[in-house]
Amino acid sequence: MTASRFFLPVLAAAVLATMGSSANAQDMTACGSLENAYGPFDYRDPVARRDNLPIVERHHFTTDVELLKAGSTGYVATDLEYTLRAFPNHHRALNSMSKLALSGGSMAGANYPAECYFDRAIRWRPDDETVRMIYGNYLAKRGKTEAAVLEYQRALEIAPNSPEVHYNLGLVYVQAGDFAKAREHAKVAYAGGYPLPGLRNKLRRAGYPL
Repeated sequence: MTASRFFLPVLAAAVLATMGSSANAQDMTACGSLENAYGPFDYRDPVARRDNLPIVERHHFTTDVELLKAGSTGYVATDLEYTLRAFPNHHRALNSMSKLALSGGSMAGANYPAECYFDRAIRWRPDDETVRMIYGNYLAKRGKTEAAVLEYQRALEIAPNSPEVHYNLGLVYVQAGDFAKAREHAKVAYAGGYPLPGLRNKLRRAGYPL
């Protein structure tokens, strides 16, 4: 994987300059149509996971692609692009695309900037809370804490009792310095059996033990 940069098309760059925390389908035509020769399929659909996902992952979403080590049919971003065209809400591929963009790695082979793949996933399946959560994590790591909180809140509207969403929203609130709200979400997450101690430890060090 080279360190070369991906230069956004003029239209996409103009759209991204005004992009909020979440995609508006009518405003995001620069992120492309969801029509595809193969798919699109819902990553959560058991039939698509049985019949279509193995074909895509075998050829395009290999372990090396997921770990951003090497492409399978071209550049890493080429294979992530293909995967996310066939399965726009492919959670692991979205996470890998996010990591690639955040790392400053080459986006050669991708038709859009990373934000567009979240737009496309949300347009495809707006009820997928995991997409919102991955996008929130991406935004938080970009330092867009307010936008990240909004995405996690949208995830909670879809899955209000999800320990994972509450846990990750708690982490974003810690990042924002709002430890009281972080503790509220931590309580829900741990009451729901969330196993990781990171949020609890951060709150304890900040003087907000559970």
